[in-house]
Amino acid sequence: MARGRGQRASQGLTWNGWGPAKPDQEAHVPEGTGGTPPRTLAEALRIQGDGSLVALLRARPDLLSPVPSDLSQLATRAGTRASVVRALERLDRFTLQTAEALAVATEPASYDTLRALLTGDEGDPEIEAVLPRAVETLRDRALIWGADDRLRLVRTARELLAPSPTHPSPTGLGPTVAEATAGMSPGRLQEILTAAGLPSTHDPVSAVASLTALFTDRTRMAALLDTAPVEALSVLDRLVWGPPYGEVTSSPTPPVQWLRDRGLLLPATTRTVVLPREAALHLRAGRAHRTPEPVAPTVAPRASDASTGARPQVVDNTAAGQAYTALATIEELAKDWNEGGPNVLRAGGLSVRDLKRTATALDVTEPVAAFWVELAYAAGLLAADGETDERYAPTPAYDDWQELPAPERWARLATAWLTATRTAGLVGSQDSKGRTLAALGPDLDRGAAPEVRRRILDLLATLPEGTAPDPESLLARLRWERPLRGASGTGRPDDLRARLAAWTLNEAEMLGITGRGALASHARALLGPAPDAARTPGEPATGGRITAELSAVDDGRTPGAPTATADGGRTPGEVAAAGLRAARALAPLLPEPLDHVLLQADLTAVAPGPLLRPLAELLAIAADVESKGGATVYRFTPGSVRRALDAGQSASDLHDFLRNHSRTPVPQPLAYLIDDVARKHGHLRVGAASAYVRCDDEAVLDEILADKRSQGMRLRRLAPTVLAAHADAVTLLEGLRVMGFAPAAESAEGDVMITRAHAHRTPPRTAPAPVPDGPPAPDTTLLSAAVKAIRAGDLAATVVHKPVPEPSGSGSAALASAAAASRNGALPRTTSAETLATVQAAAMTGSAVWIGYVNADGAASQRVIAPVRVEGGYVTGYDHTADEVRTYPLHRITGVAELADDPA
Repeated sequence: MARGRGQRASQGLTWNGWGPAKPDQEAHVPEGTGGTPPRTLAEALRIQGDGSLVALLRARPDLLSPVPSDLSQLATRAGTRASVVRALERLDRFTLQTAEALAVATEPASYDTLRALLTGDEGDPEIEAVLPRAVETLRDRALIWGADDRLRLVRTARELLAPSPTHPSPTGLGPTVAEATAGMSPGRLQEILTAAGLPSTHDPVSAVASLTALFTDRTRMAALLDTAPVEALSVLDRLVWGPPYGEVTSSPTPPVQWLRDRGLLLPATTRTVVLPREAALHLRAGRAHRTPEPVAPTVAPRASDASTGARPQVVDNTAAGQAYTALATIEELAKDWNEGGPNVLRAGGLSVRDLKRTATALDVTEPVAAFWVELAYAAGLLAADGETDERYAPTPAYDDWQELPAPERWARLATAWLTATRTAGLVGSQDSKGRTLAALGPDLDRGAAPEVRRRILDLLATLPEGTAPDPESLLARLRWERPLRGASGTGRPDDLRARLAAWTLNEAEMLGITGRGALASHARALLGPAPDAARTPGEPATGGRITAELSAVDDGRTPGAPTATADGGRTPGEVAAAGLRAARALAPLLPEPLDHVLLQADLTAVAPGPLLRPLAELLAIAADVESKGGATVYRFTPGSVRRALDAGQSASDLHDFLRNHSRTPVPQPLAYLIDDVARKHGHLRVGAASAYVRCDDEAVLDEILADKRSQGMRLRRLAPTVLAAHADAVTLLEGLRVMGFAPAAESAEGDVMITRAHAHRTPPRTAPAPVPDGPPAPDTTLLSAAVKAIRAGDLAATVVHKPVPEPSGSGSAALASAAAASRNGALPRTTSAETLATVQAAAMTGSAVWIGYVNADGAASQRVIAPVRVEGGYVTGYDHTADEVRTYPLHRITGVAELADDPA
């Protein structure tokens, strides 16, 4: 396999100290470097262009909180454990494998060494083609630095990824010979050399070097293994791909003893041995990973779709039907909670009993009911009312939402779902403390949810229209893109990210974003332009080890300050605009609301489609829903007709309503039912005494008193037409209706009371803000300002200035010590006259100077300024540190020194 530099150069990747040079980036190379390779990450950052720094801060926004004062602080922060873990999380599997391979190589490693660890002795064109991108990604994220002949992992990344007894590497490799023999007696080392056929050495260091050279020499190592017993080779086969540790007894078998004698198995503890890394790499033909994965798995079509072909129109119609059902379900939920919904638990959220009752009202399962409740809450349509006896109820925003056209109402729900971090699928599970998570309760936010939802829909958009994905291939792709976030730390296959993916597919189907598993056309408009199927996501996550660092992530909460923005970093305005585009695409697919029903002789009315709101509302009062579906069936009963009369409708109103909105004649049984209920309605009057009943027909009152069912109400006659009861008015009304009468409630003035449902609304509420999975993605303006500030601070911290000349003769000892302090990097100190003269000269020549400054609070700082004007005891100039023009009082300047090289 050719490993020359020609292949690397042929791919257009020439090293400029940080990564491939980009046309719009101008490297900042300090004078005097002489082309010396950087010795630290800070130096590598210092010679990069602003474009590289912008890319780094965009990929790792946690580095901006707060903005680093200079590049040294930026490099220090980029090497902290929490930040490195977050950066590793956002690597795809192959990029992470590249970092893992670099972690097992001797530092510094060359590009050729890294390539050999990934391709092995036989080479792999596919890996060689994508390896430059992986290296560039690691450089862009400041996880590696150095020239191609001296690649270095950031120290913290090496600690996380390198093999150790407590944290095995995903490579399955063990320690090096030098690490495994640390502390071994010199005599034992010489015995190993002799058994391996190597000459003796004079010290342990050379003995280790000799053994390492043997294990890394392909020819000599092959010759040694040719002499091994077959059983010994079987032992090596069990250890070669990891884990590299094995237990031994005090009397090992001959094959194991043969391996121990020659250093192919080295002691790890008193009862375990380990296969040295160099020996394992020889047995693996040089590969660090058993199965490198340079290319993302393809999202395959579902088997049924592959055989039957695409059917976009069927998908769109199915999704549109689900979208309409989603709107109807939210309206039904709000109607159920219209007069005040369930009480809020003391710890927040909905009780299990109330969730069951809501599921029964919606005719769905409890998990599905939890989804609709959470969706309405995320869209700002439901909230707690904040009263003393706190309950859930629709918000004023719900009334505004109802007035929107159906497509726009759906778009509001879809965009709320896409960006929400609340995860309904967690309802009913337990948190880390064993407490059951309740719907609408706390601890349901998972910052990764919006990212997973958006990524799944983007992957669906890469498939041909009308094609549903194979779920396993979809999960495999997600695991490749985010291997570390897909690692549960316990080996569980049902990690949070996989569960989020399964929930996303189900919820998208219920919401009408997908139809029969395939992405609908209006959902493509919701997402925006279709993604490039071959492009790896901009910030894929990682896979490998660090499971100890990610226990909080696996539970959905990122330790410290995670990363990621909802919905690909789109602004709320962009999300809303996409929602409107989706609404326009959905509008032709939704049926137009109807203004009529079909009345039938069996006291039912059939609505062949969605009804106009006034018609639907009155019909819902005057009749009971018997069945739902493409056509809704309503049934008229005495109770439903009485309900309409209680709401203020008269018999003539109901007759006119049915006559005007029925495409069929009003059946005679229905007309008789309305007239019969209306004739009895209000014949009895109920008021509050505790309660009373009055009726002009004494025979009716006699019938009531004679009925045994009235005994519980303890009725007694006060007058020929009046009965008094100990029960309250509501109980009396219900009791008489159970007995078959149709009483009407009466006010204190004797008027019939119209009982309409009282709509309970919360005070104005805003939708819950998503809990981001880390700091928000910085915009271009913030990134530009941050880079300028970091550059300015770095200039002030690293600028080379002329030393303050030491006073001669019998000058002040204080000035001498000030000059020495200046040479040691402290604030410059000069006399007032010298300060004034120096800044005046700089103002005339247009040069920059280095000053020490103490502000009004007594805080001292160093600054690089270019004086423009000196007058009235003030110096005005451009402050390179603050990147703006400022004015400084001369009496607060401790001293001034000229710069050895003018930064301007």
